[in-house]
Amino acid sequence: MDLETMRPNPVWDAESRGDAVAVLESVADDVVVKVWGGDWCTDCRSQLPDFGAALEAAGVEAVEHYPVETADDGSKIGPDVEAYGIELIPTVVVEDAVTGEERARFVEEADVPIAVSLARDLEAGGD
Repeated sequence: MDLETMRPNPVWDAESRGDAVAVLESVADDVVVKVWGGDWCTDCRSQLPDFGAALEAAGVEAVEHYPVETADDGSKIGPDVEAYGIELIPTVVVEDAVTGEERARFVEEADVPIAVSLARDLEAGGD
């Protein structure tokens, strides 16, 4: 099931985040991007459309959506939530397409946009 919130924002300006898009573009064929979120989630609705546009601009095609719900106790319920330690959404994990090794992670509480955060992590990792 796809997250509606991952539909690219049609008015997003790729040039304003050119450096982040360039980094994502440089790894586009080598990674799988896994996105945990919920269409009901305010943070997801505000952050994921721009991220979807950044992925589109960078030509990243291997994107997996993991819809999440919140349990009565506040914990997250959904595919691979426990395996990846998902506590906040949106959470985005970038993995090496061959080895499955985690190369970058964004968690809702980061202070920069998703694409910028992931690009920083990818650059810091020497990728």
